[in-house]
Amino acid sequence: MTPKKITVMKNDKATTKKPVQKAASKTEKPAVVKTAPTPLVSENEFLMQSLRGMRDILPDEQPYWERVRRSLSAAAQDFGFQRIDVPTVEFLHLFVRSIKEGTDIIDKEIYAFQTRGGDRVALRPEFTAGVVRAYIQHGMSALPKPIRLFSTGPVFRYDRPQEGRYRELWQGNFDVFGESDPILDAQVIQMAYRVIHELGLRNIEFQVNSIGTPESRKRYEKALVRFLESQKHKLCQSCRERLVTNPMRILDCKEDKCVQLTSQAPQALDFLDDESRAHFKSLLEYLDELDLPYTINPRLVRGLDYYTRTVFEIWSSDREGKKYALGGGGRYDNLIQELGGEPTPAIGFGLGLDRIVLEMKRTQVRPHEFPKPRVFLAQLGDLAKKKSLRLFSDLEKHGVLVTESFGRGSLKAQMRVAARHGVEVTIILGQKEAIDGTAIVKDMVSGTQETVTQEKLVDAVKKILKTNASLSHPAPKFE
Repeated sequence: MTPKKITVMKNDKATTKKPVQKAASKTEKPAVVKTAPTPLVSENEFLMQSLRGMRDILPDEQPYWERVRRSLSAAAQDFGFQRIDVPTVEFLHLFVRSIKEGTDIIDKEIYAFQTRGGDRVALRPEFTAGVVRAYIQHGMSALPKPIRLFSTGPVFRYDRPQEGRYRELWQGNFDVFGESDPILDAQVIQMAYRVIHELGLRNIEFQVNSIGTPESRKRYEKALVRFLESQKHKLCQSCRERLVTNPMRILDCKEDKCVQLTSQAPQALDFLDDESRAHFKSLLEYLDELDLPYTINPRLVRGLDYYTRTVFEIWSSDREGKKYALGGGGRYDNLIQELGGEPTPAIGFGLGLDRIVLEMKRTQVRPHEFPKPRVFLAQLGDLAKKKSLRLFSDLEKHGVLVTESFGRGSLKAQMRVAARHGVEVTIILGQKEAIDGTAIVKDMVSGTQETVTQEKLVDAVKKILKTNASLSHPAPKFE
């Protein structure tokens, strides 16, 4: 038997040695060799960096994200939406059945894999399919209509990373179930505008269209294919494939030659059934009443196949006329039934939070300002350090925002930290004060200080803060 090679890691370099073999006697039984399980990755494959298309949202960016989160939550509360959180991982067939094969998301972008248990699963590429699954699974159809649900979190698409577009991207998602009236369409567009406007973005435009029912859509697709078939040599390679699998997606292509060709193509609005046409007309009247900025884009189809009737997108533009997509949505009146639920009309939209934050930075929108601590707690000595933890807790319980530097030893170093924070009050607790049950309270504005008992510390601090607040915001004088 050929001796088995053993790989030895030495100074991070692999070397190969042959084991020394002893001469085996005729009566000796062959040794049973236990081999270690193969590691998932080798030491040489480890990289201290995030995957391509993934990223860290660092602390200095969080003020922008906090403003977005607060705006989403406030709008959800004001419009009567309840939060729902759905899993990041779902069965693959959920997305295939809802989004459909022939779309870029399913054919090219979805993160699908098989678990060790043999299940075919996928990272969610969007929220609505998972929310609809939860709606059906938990019997929400019995609840009073309309049902409004809101969620935020990451979604995943294997797309080419570029500015404002990542493979792990964050979305805010809103869905309304159980109402077909076009006033709901107008209301969700109004809500999307409210969120964007509250975030300080001003050059906003909504593009709206109607793609009708599945029946009217089939009639339109036939007319579109007839138009494109005679000129398919002018299409890009991807759109030639879409001509067979999903013709309406050609209208969403950004290649110049495809845009020029489809600008002359038939429009979905000309093939609408009477009910869809009346629905779209009512929607436009509601949008006019709300005085929302919108344009009709007859080429707008969206990238998900479950849409019916109303579709819309939200765009921001700069001074040079360049446009940036911030989100979009539409009706999906047949999706719940297609996934096994009762026939239920529905409408929803999603906002791309990464793109919104990028736009906030580009247009120099002010980020959220976190409350700054007004009090600093300094301590000297082991006993004072132990006592300071209780004082810190007492101040926080009474609504006083306090900071500290427990790891710093010298008072001078701690006072430098206090100066950087720009606090109004510094509390000093030394060995003597810890034994006496007192603390030194220094007013950093006036420069005065006093020694108080620890029982009266909170009241003394609040008194100084109140005085400083009245000095910075004096009461109005009346003649």
